[in-house]
Amino acid sequence: MPIKLPSNLPAYSVLGREGVQVMDEDAAARQDIRPLRIGLLNLMPKKIQTENQFARLIGATPLQIELSLIRMSEHRTRNTAAEHMEAFYRPFEEVAASGEKLDGLIITGAPIEHMAFNDVTYWDELTRVFDWTQTHVHSTFGVCWGGMAMINHFHGVRKHLLEAKAFGCYRHMNLAPESPYLRGFSDDCTIPVSRWTEMRKAEIEAAEGLKILLDSDEVGPALVEDPGHRALYVFNHFEYDSFTLKQEYDRDVAEGTPVTVPVNYYPGDDPAKQPQNRWRSHAHLLYGNWISEIYETTPYDIARIGQDRTDLRG
Repeated sequence: MPIKLPSNLPAYSVLGREGVQVMDEDAAARQDIRPLRIGLLNLMPKKIQTENQFARLIGATPLQIELSLIRMSEHRTRNTAAEHMEAFYRPFEEVAASGEKLDGLIITGAPIEHMAFNDVTYWDELTRVFDWTQTHVHSTFGVCWGGMAMINHFHGVRKHLLEAKAFGCYRHMNLAPESPYLRGFSDDCTIPVSRWTEMRKAEIEAAEGLKILLDSDEVGPALVEDPGHRALYVFNHFEYDSFTLKQEYDRDVAEGTPVTVPVNYYPGDDPAKQPQNRWRSHAHLLYGNWISEIYETTPYDIARIGQDRTDLRG
């Protein structure tokens, strides 16, 4: 089954060229099926690139997905055309006021890691989003800073500044092979990392109700399950394209920003060579497993989402 996107959204043509099945509103309306409604709260500056990355992953399953793009109500991006934002995004306050519910919500990262959570201009609204998910979203996936912010809000787990940026592709161990979210995963996997902060294993383990699923000796926990809040938190970037780390590295070099070559990314750590993508298959597994879990547990009557927190499987 395809992912439903507006035909004039850039991701529609990008994914179509890649062989991902996409359909527009008219084609979707002819199918007698309830698609899974997945929201993307996009906090990244390069909105279109991020849309493509997540749409590619959630659109690769056999299920029909309806993607809804959401932005913070008052925050205005300077990196994406206003026409694009006006055409495809709805402010969160409008979504909340409509009373609509979502089967899933992805909350992206944001390049504001050095700031304290309370200093972020849209922090109050973002915490309303977190609380809203408990009554209006069946499953939430917080990514990088978005995941750190959500786990801090619900559990008080702190983020800590690193002495040097964690930048590159790092090996992570599968601590929970029985987890449905890691179905098909190897005993270890490689994940792109690009962050100045971390959340520490001991502090996560000390918080009630959290379970670390993927962990690294070098860069710490990567994937955490929070069943009580129907949430997953991933602190690294399965969704990255093959050249995303290269683009970040080249940007910093061009701007004269002190930066190290991303580790384990280029063959021989030589930035003159073509980078290697060693995470794509696990990225599709993770997001495909998340979509499958939503499908198996979300109520068919979407109005029932948030009425209770019991697992609806079976």
